[in-house]
Amino acid sequence: MTTSTPPLREAARAVVLDANDRVLLLRYDENGGFWATPGGSLEDGEDHTTATLRELSEELGIDKKAVELGAQLAERSKVHLVGDREVRQVEKYFLTRISATDVDPARASQPDNIREHRWWTLAELRATAETVYPLGLADLLTDVLAHGVPERPVVLAG
Repeated sequence: MTTSTPPLREAARAVVLDANDRVLLLRYDENGGFWATPGGSLEDGEDHTTATLRELSEELGIDKKAVELGAQLAERSKVHLVGDREVRQVEKYFLTRISATDVDPARASQPDNIREHRWWTLAELRATAETVYPLGLADLLTDVLAHGVPERPVVLAG
């Protein structure tokens, strides 16, 4: 019996903070419901920076000109189902700061299955019983807000 390695699916995600250090998360209903940072898979020939900016525009109607994408904060690798196909998704997380007024879901061209978006304080993130991806986001934000961007991207749990 042979076991095959799931195909690689590269993804880019944004850790979006506003001027009050709140983080923007999106709610999805599938898999029992969860919150996640904005982002998605890379398209052919796309790099992670370009994909992150595209995803912010497609999912939240954010004008790419309003976004100054910062350094890569973290990386996560996880095997999961996309559609009915198992993939090994490798996500790179990039810091960005925007104004809450830059988010305009009415301009979103591909809102996917996003049910809502919400700005979370660090205290709310730490206190919630809801599922939030990536796991360890509250700890990552605590470190970034206290010490700045890490020298090397942090490896997050699946």
